[in-house]
Amino acid sequence: MIALFGIENLWLFVVSGIVLNMLPGPDSVLIAGRAASQGFRAGSAAALGIGTGIFVHIVAASLGLSAILSTSATAFTVVKIIGGAYLLYMAYCMFKDSSSQVGTANKLQPIVATKTSLLSIYSQGLITNVFNPKVALFFLSFMPQFISSTSDNKAIAFLVLGLIFNFTGMIWYHFIAWVSASMSRKLSASQSVRKWFSRLAASLFGAFGVKLLVSTQG
Repeated sequence: MIALFGIENLWLFVVSGIVLNMLPGPDSVLIAGRAASQGFRAGSAAALGIGTGIFVHIVAASLGLSAILSTSATAFTVVKIIGGAYLLYMAYCMFKDSSSQVGTANKLQPIVATKTSLLSIYSQGLITNVFNPKVALFFLSFMPQFISSTSDNKAIAFLVLGLIFNFTGMIWYHFIAWVSASMSRKLSASQSVRKWFSRLAASLFGAFGVKLLVSTQG
């Protein structure tokens, strides 16, 4: 069934998505901070808000791709080239940042000192993602390489991949919430682990970027 949507290298997409979701970043810090200060339910609310925001970007991107790319192989190739260049830029920035990272334990301190409603926490996770243009650009550059340019179901394939990415992300984010709630304020991020994940993600972005730029099949 997956093949009918024109999805390629699904296993690679799943593995890459898991690694990218595990990369420490603002979303992880938000979830860990809420869970550490208000418990697992607060961390879960933040995670669900972030997941909803990501889904909004996935739907918007899939609708845009279906309208433009389903009838134009040339446009699809142009998007992949732009995406490849953007991924290489991200790889460069990640490698550069990984060499100058400092301790980040303080980032896991409570976001606020007072109790915040679960709805407010959910809304915060949602809004911070919906209004982050880098998230939309990431999906537009990352997803197309796993979809055949000859597929007649690019929008559906995009949605399927997005749901898979979001599902694995929710598992990881809830794990962060559980660990953070359990360890509370004692949780601190290992600088060496953060650096390792940053460089691994940079390598993935770089490889994907090169693959898009050297592709001749649109």
